[in-house]
Amino acid sequence: MAFSLEERQQLGIHGLLPPCFISQDVQLLRVLKNYDMKRDELDRYVFLMGLQDRSEKLFYRVLTSDIERFMPVIYTPTVGLACQQYGLIFRRPRGLFITIHDRGHIASILQNWPEKDIKAVCVTDGERILGLGDLGCFGMGIPVGKLALYTACGGMPPQQCLPVMLDVGTDNEVLLQDPLYIGLRHRRMRGQAYDDLLDEFMKAVSDRYGMECLIQFEDFANINAFRLLSKYRNMYCTFNDDIQDIWLFHLLGTAAVAVAGLLAALRITKSKMCDHTVVFQGAGEAAMGIAELITMAMEKEGLPKEQCLKKIWMVDSKGLIVKGRDHLTHEKERFAHEHPQMKRLEDVVREIKPTAIIGVAAIPGAFSEQIIKDMASFNKNPIIFALSNPTSKAECTAEQCYMLTEGRAIFASGSPFDPVTLPDGRILFPGQGNNAYIFPGVGLGVTASGIRHVTEEVFLTAAEVLAEQVTEKDLAEGRLYPPLSSIRDVSLKLAAKIMEFAYKHNMASLRPEPSDKDEYLKSLVYSTDYEEFVVDSYRWPQDSMSVQSCKL
Repeated sequence: MAFSLEERQQLGIHGLLPPCFISQDVQLLRVLKNYDMKRDELDRYVFLMGLQDRSEKLFYRVLTSDIERFMPVIYTPTVGLACQQYGLIFRRPRGLFITIHDRGHIASILQNWPEKDIKAVCVTDGERILGLGDLGCFGMGIPVGKLALYTACGGMPPQQCLPVMLDVGTDNEVLLQDPLYIGLRHRRMRGQAYDDLLDEFMKAVSDRYGMECLIQFEDFANINAFRLLSKYRNMYCTFNDDIQDIWLFHLLGTAAVAVAGLLAALRITKSKMCDHTVVFQGAGEAAMGIAELITMAMEKEGLPKEQCLKKIWMVDSKGLIVKGRDHLTHEKERFAHEHPQMKRLEDVVREIKPTAIIGVAAIPGAFSEQIIKDMASFNKNPIIFALSNPTSKAECTAEQCYMLTEGRAIFASGSPFDPVTLPDGRILFPGQGNNAYIFPGVGLGVTASGIRHVTEEVFLTAAEVLAEQVTEKDLAEGRLYPPLSSIRDVSLKLAAKIMEFAYKHNMASLRPEPSDKDEYLKSLVYSTDYEEFVVDSYRWPQDSMSVQSCKL
């Protein structure tokens, strides 16, 4: 109903719509009223995804009108529930579904995607969706939601983003028996067939969209993440020069937001990063990525690398990672120290006496009452990050953390928690370590400057810039991150700093260098305003898809 009378007449739709002309502002009001009538978060998710299908510009206008309200619905934690129920709520495909049986034909499948100028591809095989495990083809909700945040938070045009599901089957018996399951009904294929699929996919994407197409891997299981990292390290030249950094874009995006929280926390503790000892609950991809950036931050402060590594301890499913323990991977061996074996996290915390504990193993309640109290007993301001998603997998709640430490803890979580009112009347706002603070801005800065090799230093720069956006008022309220309402501005500042870093270190391929990077970035940002057009009967494509894309 936003079409003008002239547009309706020229499109031949006059009389097919009610006579009222409604602006986007009024359409926004209608959407919000309908949204408020939905019963629960899953209904709200379905409603918003339906809007994305019908009117993309209005969808992003809604998201950007109150990103703090809508981000938890289109991404964590609601997207986890949406993935679990994907067969029930599936309406219309968004993105490409490529199966293990499509080997030999991936290039032709990519040709079926109507957009040719793709800047960002987000791909999953659905084996480790958040902390929910193997959801197979239902995991498509993750790349769809992730790329929606590229646009809502970073301003990347949605037509330049492509979600991809690599369906190789699922080992989830419940899904295999579910009549509503939308994926392949057999167990996961592994080995050579799986590797061949990845080989062909990487080459096809690179051939189709070029060297500067960002490929972000999401929610692959550890067994494949590290193995493929080692295998492809110097073989592929996609956006990031080699696939190592494609994986790092995912790992270090999560890591950068965690380190940004730690950098902000240093302003409360009045200390340096190298003054801290960190214990991780979990030793997978996320832990390794965060640990890598922490060591880099410590090195930047002047601490030798070996001393940095000694300040990081990890606990996995078998207990504390120590030298001499059986079957340690190469990645875990790096953080193994000389120490007696310990099984329980409680004992590790009491023995090591860390200044910070970080949970990334999706074990709900892992930070027990005793652990939190112990942390408070030997730290004035214990740093406690419960980063596992979704909320049901969090190591502890914000309320538990604040109450058990009398409000002294510095807390951050992976999913949002409500503000906590302390007995003394203070209200603390838990910081959400959402990597949406990082990857949209990094993605925008990287694609805008044509960086072909995304290094760890780029993400450390992003973490430092994000931490700088936290005000003293934010810190006093318990926030370790800027309010989500400011995330578009934060992303633009982050992208500008990354561009400066890229040109300073001769990493950018875009020439000439933009003299005003802020204005250049603003020129790239997606606009939710409707386009005005006049139909030329000789040039106007008379199909509904073209009409929709022009106006919606």
